[in-house]
Amino acid sequence: MLAQVKYQQQETYFLIHVENQSYNQSELAKRIFKYFARLYEKYDLPIYPVVIFSFDEPKRPEPQNYRVAFADLNVLDFNFAAIQLNQLSWRDYLTQQNPVAAALMAKMNIPRSERPQVKAECLRLLTTLRLNPAKMQLISGFVDVYLNLNKAEEEVFKATADRMGLNNEEVYMEIITSWAREGLERGLQEGLERGLQEGLQEGRQQAQEEIALNLLRRGMTIEETVEITGLAVERVRELQARLQTEN
Repeated sequence: MLAQVKYQQQETYFLIHVENQSYNQSELAKRIFKYFARLYEKYDLPIYPVVIFSFDEPKRPEPQNYRVAFADLNVLDFNFAAIQLNQLSWRDYLTQQNPVAAALMAKMNIPRSERPQVKAECLRLLTTLRLNPAKMQLISGFVDVYLNLNKAEEEVFKATADRMGLNNEEVYMEIITSWAREGLERGLQEGLERGLQEGLQEGRQQAQEEIALNLLRRGMTIEETVEITGLAVERVRELQARLQTEN
């Protein structure tokens, strides 16, 4: 993401370049420098580079510097701001009236036992923000995906939300209803796809067996029939036994 902004009402603009990194990459610092150089050449404006690390592992601090140096000369010392979510405590963002904080809390350093509480806190924070429906759905969907709870955790989440009084909040109920609707739609879609796939597999199996029967009728050996149709040896033998019984 690239934004052209002003700083404290100054006349000149500068660029903020935000890179979202969802996996660990050894050459990232070099890549960010290449982006910086290309953007600087194109726009000829100061650039403030930021990388948001959203992966869960590893938890070690990521490099935020790229250097090119010789024994007698330091050619390049490039730095960028790093926001490594798995290094941040979600508790530090509970009171921030910021929709980005509400979303990114779901990817911060969260002990397994606190996952239901964090999900409830994310929704509590969302209920205090005046967001339009599209933004609300986007952020709540992000939270639901990255804090996908198992059955036991879901029970703890519901109890926590109830203690917070969220069940009385219209925004909260709208989010929960949308999650349920989306879950139903996903379930129906997956069911249809699974049924279609199973139907295709069954049809393919039937076609292979029909071909195998024709080959066996023409005197092909079991080995030749297996090679042509791709059926298992055991299944071809069963088909051959069926033909012998019919005859």
